[in-house]
Amino acid sequence: MTTFDFSPLFRTSVGYDRMASLLNSAHRLEQGSSFPPYNIQKAGEDRYRITMAVAGFAESDLEITSEHNKLLITGEKPGEDNSEENGYLYRGIATRSFERRFNLADHVRVTGAKLDNGLLHIELEREIPEAMKPRSIEIQSSGTLLEGSPEDKAA
Repeated sequence: MTTFDFSPLFRTSVGYDRMASLLNSAHRLEQGSSFPPYNIQKAGEDRYRITMAVAGFAESDLEITSEHNKLLITGEKPGEDNSEENGYLYRGIATRSFERRFNLADHVRVTGAKLDNGLLHIELEREIPEAMKPRSIEIQSSGTLLEGSPEDKAA
């Protein structure tokens, strides 16, 4: 297993300490199953779309859960009739159960999902809270910052 040393990045970055654990977990997940295949698409400035090929699954067979910056998509097909009349000569369309996990960045939320022609489309959007948006800080020319403004002292 390959490990990376991110300590040089931490000298000039604050709050990215979980990046190494995210990369290591992504490396472990890539070695697992590749079913079902999926695409991740940037659909706009702060919008994303995950498209998964889930042929043979109905809406009732799929479950999407979003919790604590994680997105979990599971599919479970009910047991099929394997009788003599329903015997397959060749079975190339996989209908096995699956579980696919995605790590979401902070403030990314799922806005919707739809199943269309065997493709599951999941819409995501980044919504930055008002408190985290850039704001201008006024520079004072005199006075102390902790004890209040100079107008408070004059009164």
